[in-house]
Amino acid sequence: MLATVLLVGSLLLWWACSRWRDALSERAPVLPCTARAALLLIAHPDDECMFFAPTILGLLREQRQLHVLCFSTGNYYNQGEIRKNELIHSCTALGIPPSNVTLINHRDLPDNPNVQWNTDLLWEILNNLHNSLVTFDIKGVPWSVKVIHAGSVFIGCGVLVLETVNVFRKYLSLLDLPGSWLYPKDVLFTVSGAQYSQAKEAMKCHQSQLLWFRRIYLLFSRYMMINSLALLTCEKEEKALKAS
Repeated sequence: MLATVLLVGSLLLWWACSRWRDALSERAPVLPCTARAALLLIAHPDDECMFFAPTILGLLREQRQLHVLCFSTGNYYNQGEIRKNELIHSCTALGIPPSNVTLINHRDLPDNPNVQWNTDLLWEILNNLHNSLVTFDIKGVPWSVKVIHAGSVFIGCGVLVLETVNVFRKYLSLLDLPGSWLYPKDVLFTVSGAQYSQAKEAMKCHQSQLLWFRRIYLLFSRYMMINSLALLTCEKEEKALKAS
């Protein structure tokens, strides 16, 4: 009996969250920056759909001009050229034209977890940013403090960073929506059922990366459906770095 109650309760909660998600996806979020152009900053091909699909689809729905800058080709397993083409196809599936996608292939920015990237080089690349910047928070990538500082000092742009949640919340999928709503960041993006399918199609463009655990990720990761972002300055992010 208890198992039946839990099952029915879970299904009802999923249904309620699904309806709530669809309603939120149709509402225009209150964006803290009025710039019409935004630059999405990612480290590797596939980050755009694995982590930022709700943000991308939300910004495009608001008629924002969106560009993607990827700092590496993802060549750790000598698949750089393949992953470059996959990134282009994935962005196209999300609604970003190839002309708005820039991929950096620099020897000082290798796709290698054992190599620390040259932050001075990042500053140089970011010197020509757009008015708004979207990227990971300090828990997502350690160089985001430098990214924020570059954006703030060089062009005074608004910087939105994606909230990194714990593993439990990460794999709650749609059921993380109540928690995301109760503990809001500055901006919350959700996707409708149709947009979720669009995000999955974008990930399927990364055929070289579709291992079994990423297929599980597509089903259960809240990042495929929910993006909570904070407007940060360099000072705020440095405080987060010291606290972590």
